[in-house]
Amino acid sequence: MQVIARLAQVLCGAALALAASAVGAQGFPGQKEGTYIARDFRFHTGETMAELRLHYTTLGNPAGEPVMLLHGTTGSGAGLLSAGFGGQLFGPGQPLDAAKYFIVLPDSIGHGKSSKPSDGLRAKFPRYNYEDMVRAQQLLATEALGIRHLRLILGNSMGGMQAWIWAVTFPEFTDAVVPMASMPTEMSSRNWMMRRLIIDSIRNDPEWKNGDYATQPKSAQFASIFYAIATNGGDQAWYRVAPTRAKADALLDARLKAAFRGDANDTLYQWDSSRDYNPAPQLERIQAHVLVINSADDERNPPSLGVMERELKRVKQARLFLIPASDQTAGHGTTGQAKWWAQELSAFLASTPRRSP
Repeated sequence: MQVIARLAQVLCGAALALAASAVGAQGFPGQKEGTYIARDFRFHTGETMAELRLHYTTLGNPAGEPVMLLHGTTGSGAGLLSAGFGGQLFGPGQPLDAAKYFIVLPDSIGHGKSSKPSDGLRAKFPRYNYEDMVRAQQLLATEALGIRHLRLILGNSMGGMQAWIWAVTFPEFTDAVVPMASMPTEMSSRNWMMRRLIIDSIRNDPEWKNGDYATQPKSAQFASIFYAIATNGGDQAWYRVAPTRAKADALLDARLKAAFRGDANDTLYQWDSSRDYNPAPQLERIQAHVLVINSADDERNPPSLGVMERELKRVKQARLFLIPASDQTAGHGTTGQAKWWAQELSAFLASTPRRSP
C-alpha cells in the first residue's frame, strides 16, 4: 500500500511539493527566492499587463556559470528542489553542483507564485501560451538577473517544450539545451485530445460559471486525475502497484478523495497554454548542442512514432537518450527522477563547448 500511495502522490504532484518543502527547509547553498515585475508585458494575443509578476528561486554560486531549469505543467520552480530531482543534481560532485553553477528556477506564467488567473482576473486573465512564458523567462534572466548567456537550459515536460522554444527563439543565448519528456513538433494526437478533455470539462461544467465560481468546480479535479492516469505512470509500473481490480480501485479512490489544491481557472489556462506549441518549422535555427532525454514508456510522447529521430536530423548538434522502460520507470513521469539521466547530463556538459555571449 505504501508503494501505491507514493505513486498516487507523484502523479498528482503532492510528492514533489512535499519533497521540495523538505529540501527547502535545509536549503541548497545560496538558495533564495525573488520576484521580478515585468512592466507593460505584451502577450502574443496583443493583450497587456501593466505588471506581470515572475517569481523565481536561485541557488548556487552567483559567480558560477548560469543555468536555467524549467518545470512542468501545474508545477513550479520549487518542485525541482525535490530529493528525486534537485537532490540528484545540485549537490557536491553532482552534474549541476551548486558550488560551481548559478541555478535559476523560474515559476512560469500562470504557475507557482507568478501571475495567474486566480490572483483576481480569473477568466479575464490574458490567454498566454508557451511563447509568452519563454519571453518572460528571457526577461527575467536578462533584466532581473543580468544574465547575458546561459551554459544550459534544461526543462521537463512543459519545461521541455519551452526548452525547444528557447532553442529556436534565442539560438545564441545558451551553449546547451536539454529538452526532456517532450517533442519538437506540433501539439497533437492523444496528447492534445486529452488536454482538450480537461479544458472542455471545466468550461462545460455549470459550476464553472464562466470563471466566476465561488467554490471550485469538481470537474477540474476529476479531469486532472483522468489525464494523469491515462498519460503518466508507465504501463509496467501501474501493473506492479495495481495488479488486481481491488488494488486499482483502492488507488483510484484515494486519488479521488484527496484534496485538490489547484484552482479551476489556473488549471484550464495551464493546459490550454500548449494549444499552439510548434517549434518544428524553426528547428534549423538551433545553434546550441542538444541532448534530448525521453523515456521509452512515455505515454504522451511515444517513441514508436519515430517523430524524434526524423526531426533531430534537422538539428546540427543533437542526440537522443532514451530511458528504457521497466516496472521501476514511470512513463511520462520517468524524467522527473534524475537518477535515470544524471550521468548522461554530466557527460553531455563535459563534451559541449562553451561559446562567447
